[in-house]
Amino acid sequence: MNRHVLSVLVENQSGVLSRVSGLFSRRGYNIDSLSVGVTEDPDVSRMTIVVRGDDYILEQIKKQLNKLIDVIKIIELKPNQSVYRELALIKIRSEAAHRASIIEIVDIFRAKIIDVANESLTAEITGDEGKIAAFLELMEPYGIKEIVRTGLTALERGNMEIKEHKKYEEE
Repeated sequence: MNRHVLSVLVENQSGVLSRVSGLFSRRGYNIDSLSVGVTEDPDVSRMTIVVRGDDYILEQIKKQLNKLIDVIKIIELKPNQSVYRELALIKIRSEAAHRASIIEIVDIFRAKIIDVANESLTAEITGDEGKIAAFLELMEPYGIKEIVRTGLTALERGNMEIKEHKKYEEE
């Protein structure tokens, strides 16, 4: 099954997230990742939704989302035309003997140490999924105590704005 990243502009109102996620659960579609935040317009929020499925499933998801009154615009963000990022916080077991090597890896990945305790370090890393996966793989031998990830956020590259897509204006 293919991975699809959807950028969905919705009205910034209470209950919209519930209606969108309810649509997915009623249809039996799984959401791999979901991040939501207000846009440059305080009345509009952007949802970045990652789903897996074939082209038929993707079309069905788009059609169902378009039926929701709160949905303003939906576009699929193609990997070669978009920027994808994720934030992860990772608490790593950190004995004194290994601390310097952990810090060196954190620096190489341009991550940040945001908390230090006697037996652990917490690192913050942003990047694409590959970068985060590589960092986690290198931290695994030291012992990962906890991980939290934001889910994917994405924008189209260059000068293109979602408002420039034809369907943004009411038809």
